[in-house]
Amino acid sequence: MNLELIIILLTVATVAALILRHTFRHVFVVPEGYVGLLYQHGKFLAQLGVGRNIRWGRGFALTHQDLRKALLAVTGQEVLTADNVSLKASLSVSYQVVDPVKALHGTQNWPSDLHNQVQLALRVVVGERAVETLATQRQSVAAKLLALVQPEVAKFGIQVHAVELKDLMYPAELKRAFAESLKARQEGQAALERARGESTALRNLANAARVLEGNPELLNLRLLQSITAAQSSGNTLVLGIPAGFVPLKHGKGPPRVEPPAES
Repeated sequence: MNLELIIILLTVATVAALILRHTFRHVFVVPEGYVGLLYQHGKFLAQLGVGRNIRWGRGFALTHQDLRKALLAVTGQEVLTADNVSLKASLSVSYQVVDPVKALHGTQNWPSDLHNQVQLALRVVVGERAVETLATQRQSVAAKLLALVQPEVAKFGIQVHAVELKDLMYPAELKRAFAESLKARQEGQAALERARGESTALRNLANAARVLEGNPELLNLRLLQSITAAQSSGNTLVLGIPAGFVPLKHGKGPPRVEPPAES
């Protein structure tokens, strides 16, 4: 009789333990790159790390929050420059959730808040600059955007790593004006280079003329070089003796005769 009672009690205890285990024991698995936020009956309890987590009780709920870096694209934002030119700008924002409790509890929708903060900062930064300076000051614009956005989004647990100004879309008439200005600058630069080249060529010719004037035998050497080049190319050469030809004698030209001094 006692043995049967013991067996019955053990069976009941085992069944009760299994029921309790199934009812009150919960296993939560958090994947790599995420954090788990554990709630019980709607109240936040704790953050759960990566891996297998066991909790006892009832009324649990788990929310996963991604902690990896991500990119936010802010495209086609219409903004006004300091000189009242309307254009469209596109941004790329690199961000990361660093405080998931603040991100989920401090604001109703942190992705929307992040997007709005970037839009507001873009309007401020572009509104401080003239349209022709934006294309040449992309790095300073990005740095100013980061400085404006980061303190605001840190309030709800977000860290912005970088802001990049990807694209500026100008009105059609402004594009034509930029193209004409660029064409005018290029033509002016080309004309300046041509003038410099012509000036250099004239100086070289003047120097050569002075050298030949003092050394007429060099003209003969230049003539011989031309004859040699024509022979090597296989072309027919018709040679005429120039009026200033000075015959060479033993590799030297005749002595120069100085005109008599006037009395």
